[in-house]
Amino acid sequence: MHTSGQPPKYITIVARKGRTEAYVTYESSTWSETAKTIIDEMIKAINGMAADNAAKAANPQINSSTVKRSLYEGSTQYKSWRYSPEQLEQVRTSLNAAAVAVIRDTFEADELGSSEDVLFLNANEEQLLVKLYITKIPQLCGHFRFPEEVEATAISYLKRFYLKNTVMDWHPKNVMLTALFLATKTTNNPISLESYTSNIPKTSSSDVLDLEFLVSQSLNFEFAVSHAHRALWGIWLDLQSLPDVSEDLRPQDVYDIAIKHVRASRFTDAELIYTPSQIALASLALVSPVLAERWADSKAAQPLSATLDPTLGSIKYIITQMGHPPDVEAVREVDRRLKLCKNPEKVPGSKAYLARQTAEQRRAEEKRNKKAEDVRRAVTESGNPFGSELNEDEKAKQLAELDDDDD
Repeated sequence: MHTSGQPPKYITIVARKGRTEAYVTYESSTWSETAKTIIDEMIKAINGMAADNAAKAANPQINSSTVKRSLYEGSTQYKSWRYSPEQLEQVRTSLNAAAVAVIRDTFEADELGSSEDVLFLNANEEQLLVKLYITKIPQLCGHFRFPEEVEATAISYLKRFYLKNTVMDWHPKNVMLTALFLATKTTNNPISLESYTSNIPKTSSSDVLDLEFLVSQSLNFEFAVSHAHRALWGIWLDLQSLPDVSEDLRPQDVYDIAIKHVRASRFTDAELIYTPSQIALASLALVSPVLAERWADSKAAQPLSATLDPTLGSIKYIITQMGHPPDVEAVREVDRRLKLCKNPEKVPGSKAYLARQTAEQRRAEEKRNKKAEDVRRAVTESGNPFGSELNEDEKAKQLAELDDDDD
């Protein structure tokens, strides 16, 4: 409020249209001369801002640099581990082709022509084997009574590992066990290594420890994972607070069935393509399309059916058509062939394995010798491994350089 007794130098006018506001400030001395101009500009500003806001709601890509990002969009999961279906296929196909080329060369180096009769696995067959070991994780989590967070995280780790590695180098069995053990630590549900391995037949501590760094490295040391089961629980809590959703419309069995769909989605590539909230909403829509639509509408100024329905439809198809364990006989055939096309450098006792071990030992020895030679040369040149003492003149010079006194 202006109380000085003098006319205000500036006048600010505020106009509102819905949630949109516009501010225009003018010098008070020009008010009478420019009143019409002010009003016209206010109308133009408020209409333009309202139109911009409507456009942003319809297309989130507009002016994305100024739109506030969600926590998920700032996560490593969003930045590093999301793909389109085409990108995902390209990554796996390229990885498989590169692995086959390297392994074929290894066979040929061992014995010329030995790779001609080897039937290597393709990318789809690799994924079939990985999928089988994904289904083993819930069984192990049930045995150890691990919470669902551990199960979901271990499955994510296993999927991500095989976006950087091939089953022809690293068999999924031990990688799965390592991913699960790592997940117990990253989700703050630790178990001792001895207790873990002693409860799994034919498993030693080295089976887990030998791969732990490799798995962590393949994950880019990005251990945080957002999961759809947490998103589904959040949606369910939101539904309980909506005024137009009575308890009769949301019986408990709706959530119970929806969470089963979320768990089924873990057997698929859904989490590598879609966000956790999209997967959760699609899982709910499979059970109750009405509840899913009401929740989505409560989060937007206008109905989202036009933009959201195609996405939810794709996720629902993935869950219902692919969210099941693989055919065991088909996996056994893949595993049998894997024994014949596995990278010889990873098979203990093979010529390629021994040759690689010898080469690594030689490189390690050369590195140690070089380091020892560098130390010896430094001692010889200085006469003192800790450096020579400063004489009085050098000490005085350094003290003078450090003296900040102006006197």
